Amino acid sequence: MLKRLFDIVFSFLGLVLLFPVFIIVALMVKLDSKGPVFYKGLRIGRWGKPFWIYKFRTMVPGADKIGGPSTAADDPRLTKVGKFLRKYQLDELPQLINVLKGEMSFVGPRPEVPQYIELLSKEEKEKILSVRPGMTDYASLWNFHEGEILKGSPDPEKVYLEKIRPKKIKLQLKYIEDQSFWLDIKLILKTIFKIFKNE
Repeated sequence: MLKRLFDIVFSFLGLVLLFPVFIIVALMVKLDSKGPVFYKGLRIGRWGKPFWIYKFRTMVPGADKIGGPSTAADDPRLTKVGKFLRKYQLDELPQLINVLKGEMSFVGPRPEVPQYIELLSKEEKEKILSVRPGMTDYASLWNFHEGEILKGSPDPEKVYLEKIRPKKIKLQLKYIEDQSFWLDIKLILKTIFKIFKNE
């Protein structure tokens, strides 16, 4: 209950305080390329319930039809503003709406697309889907700029599935075993520190 109360209070405060930033970013996205300001992507949440995750759009319209869910830093689908937003994690800010709605938490395993969930073992699926997905966790801090790791790869999807995803699963399971309110606070502070350092 403490975790959920924290999510409600601080996601609401975040949306209020960051409203000017939302306006500026929305204008940047709109002026940079045609298409909607926000991106809605289908993800799998707690207990396997699907939900729409919100992000600022960083790619050309219809990007999901011309490429996979893994995105390298040099992906041609990225817009100029999109590259900037991803570099500073600004595209993730609309997920505060998901947190406020109870579909996500500040801390928890990053929500995945349905096809990646289906690749999990039964035990992995049961554990990972037993908690709300989050905006950050151990795996997010380990792989903070995933796009840079995938950069230059002729097949980013293959690299993600073979070299990144297995480690992410292990770290997501570790978070579920270790989780506590104070660990969440520690991970949130570490994430904010990384964003400002732009590591």
